[in-house]
Amino acid sequence: MMVNPVSRAAFALAVFTAAALVGACRDTGKQALFEISGRLVVFNYREATLTYLVTLNPLRPIEEGQTITTTMDNPAGGGPLVFSQKLFVGHTKVTIESPELECVVKDRPYKVAITVKSKAGKVLQTIETTMVSAQDQDMLPDRPLVVGSGYDPNPELAGHPDGRLPGGRGVTCPA
Repeated sequence: MMVNPVSRAAFALAVFTAAALVGACRDTGKQALFEISGRLVVFNYREATLTYLVTLNPLRPIEEGQTITTTMDNPAGGGPLVFSQKLFVGHTKVTIESPELECVVKDRPYKVAITVKSKAGKVLQTIETTMVSAQDQDMLPDRPLVVGSGYDPNPELAGHPDGRLPGGRGVTCPA
């Protein structure tokens, strides 16, 4: 019996996709409330900042009083970054943005855990994933390139058109 190579490739792709989706989240509840719809490491070259951005799609309507607590590895070392936000009834997506980060290294996975809680504080779902940057953070300038509402050149960078200062960003990163 001959197997169609296109069918075999389509089947392999479907199995790989299903495995990737299952591995992207771990639910503590019977039914998932959210699924990850996007993950992005955001380099803002003009502002000299880097943040993580995760978007979630609600699989069921968001209920009044639900919150999300996010725990992320801190690339600069030390304890994890932990922050919370309220969810709003009727929203069709949830965007989670980290505080500004330092010391992000290319191709290194950083853990992210997102916990959805009810109004009463009961854990409804936990989603675990990782963030991986395609670039080292040292590609950013040391200070914002522009300042003010008129986007004036940053006077701190006078004489340094590449955005690099002798003291760097002023952050000591772990080895």
